[in-house]
Amino acid sequence: MKSARTYLYCMVVGVLPATRCFALKNALLRWAGVRVGGRVKIVSSARFYTGGWLEIGDDTWVGHEVLVLGGDAPLFIGANCDIAPRVSFISGTHRVNPQGPHVAGGGYSLPIQVGDGCWICTGATILGGTTIGERSIVAAGAVVKGDFPAGSLIGGVPARVLRDTLSADIGEQA
Repeated sequence: MKSARTYLYCMVVGVLPATRCFALKNALLRWAGVRVGGRVKIVSSARFYTGGWLEIGDDTWVGHEVLVLGGDAPLFIGANCDIAPRVSFISGTHRVNPQGPHVAGGGYSLPIQVGDGCWICTGATILGGTTIGERSIVAAGAVVKGDFPAGSLIGGVPARVLRDTLSADIGEQA
């Protein structure tokens, strides 16, 4: 991704209607180097500040105030995903340096992968080094790091698998 172009993208879409002009937003993101699938809908307040490869699959919704932030690691969001408001994807972190002037030592980033058909609920934080299997649900407010199998209900701080969503009727428990 080209950071100067994503910066311009964020500036331009800020003046567009929040839930309109999706084709224009997708075209601008493609111009910035993002691989955007067909029929993707990105709300104007979503922000992308990363130098890594970003891919968003077909028919995915990216909600209000979603934040993509980090270093140069790739982020893949599958097809048919629903990303709720105020979800954060943070690929960057720091090595712990207990002897240095700052405990947060040298920075690095890790990839994030969200499988097809996932629902990431409001306020969840997805950290670098995370793989979420297809058709999983991440509960509101969860802080997610690690590998999670397909069809999981993932929740908590730190997040863990709460239930297998493919075999259980979870109704409105997410």
